[in-house]
Amino acid sequence: MLQPVLKKMFNYQTLSSKEAYNVLVEITRNSYTKSEVVAFLSVYMMRTVTVEELTGFRDALLELCLPVDLSDFNTIDMCGTGGDGKNTFNISTLASFIVAGSGVKVSKHGNYGVSSGSGSSNMMSSMGYRFSNDESILKKELESAGICFLHAPLFHPAMKSVGPVRKELGLKTFFNMLGPMVNPSYPNNQLVGVFDLELARLYQYIYQKQNTNFTIVHSVDGYDEISLTSPVKIIKRSGEDLLKPEDLGFERLKPDYIKGGESVDSAKSIFDKILKGEGTNAWNDVVTANAAMAIKTMFPGKEYDRCVELAADSLHSGAALKALNKLLEVNNKLN
Repeated sequence: MLQPVLKKMFNYQTLSSKEAYNVLVEITRNSYTKSEVVAFLSVYMMRTVTVEELTGFRDALLELCLPVDLSDFNTIDMCGTGGDGKNTFNISTLASFIVAGSGVKVSKHGNYGVSSGSGSSNMMSSMGYRFSNDESILKKELESAGICFLHAPLFHPAMKSVGPVRKELGLKTFFNMLGPMVNPSYPNNQLVGVFDLELARLYQYIYQKQNTNFTIVHSVDGYDEISLTSPVKIIKRSGEDLLKPEDLGFERLKPDYIKGGESVDSAKSIFDKILKGEGTNAWNDVVTANAAMAIKTMFPGKEYDRCVELAADSLHSGAALKALNKLLEVNNKLN
């Protein structure tokens, strides 16, 4: 019975990390009715999740996940929370291939879109990538292409019960917040995009307690990535900055310039054009800015300008496209 917990929450009380942990475990065991789960999720659409609650939810998902050992590689994950409602094309997924093309190993964690038209898993699937949780396949992909893709449902089978409810709601829930925190390969490095500053603070608090090299980004006009449409808050273990697009070496963009995620087809069209060298300046700039921040996360000693050069070279030399093609080639051979 979830009712005692719901009653507590409806009385404006919050949960301890242990209580949050227990509730999530029971949700994944189908211990509650669909109505109870919807009511529970709805609470977090009306108030912000606390650090204790988010920690408990994260701990539960990590304990229930199927882990994969990629510790032979020093990888980075580039993952946004989603849920910003901006319908951008798949910026972080595209930036991941640019980073891989620059020589950095990427273990990208992703899922189908819930509150957007095209999530990273939608994009990868549309290109013919076959999802796998076979560790040997993922390692081969990393060795050959510099990148592998971890489709969340294959590593978080416990989430199966809540997937249909999230899809029906079609709104951001605390599960959007958890995505970047529960990469089953436990990467040493993470570039995380979040949709609001309050959540960025929660992430900062939690990540500072972990042994992870992290950068949290939030564009102040509500994007969960460096959008170049407004100043962006950059939070690292060493401190934080508020940087304008011009400070990063780019022109400010209008929001319409980076839209394109309304459907998988439109997002894929943009994806293909950018990697083939047919992207607009705005598309190229926004993916380069995010890829550069990931490279900067991996190599804190490098100047950001130099990271931009490395990212731009990966894109314009065709190295990013080569990483994608190699990934698909290896993936199709092994599956």
